[in-house]
Amino acid sequence: MLLTSFCFLCSAQIKPEKTEPPSDYSELEKAPAKYRAKANPMVKDKNAVAAGGVLFEEHCAECHGEAALGTKKAPSLRAPEVQTAPPGTLFWILTNGIVRKGMPVWSKLPEPQRWQLVTYLQSLGASEGTENKSTAKP
Repeated sequence: MLLTSFCFLCSAQIKPEKTEPPSDYSELEKAPAKYRAKANPMVKDKNAVAAGGVLFEEHCAECHGEAALGTKKAPSLRAPEVQTAPPGTLFWILTNGIVRKGMPVWSKLPEPQRWQLVTYLQSLGASEGTENKSTAKP
């Protein structure tokens, strides 16, 4: 009985480790190295940002918001995690989606259009002082 009481006291003093919920941007870390290393072939195309903006309005704004600041459906794409991600990582996310979190696969878009979207997203820059307004995960 004494041993049981002692074990109970010991276990009561052990505090479980707090685990952080996964970040809305944790999927970015899952991009394979070969994609992370890919350069954006549209980076010098003077029309890529405008074309990517049109594609964003058509395919992304409904969930990520008109200014890409995030909504209840999807996270901000102006967060530093996205804005500092390698272009190939963003291309990989667009290509494969994050279906279990509601982001569709965009591999049906031709590769140049996916690169135009990447170019547009990276042209936005990080939004200073704006927290992710999303409660959803990407």
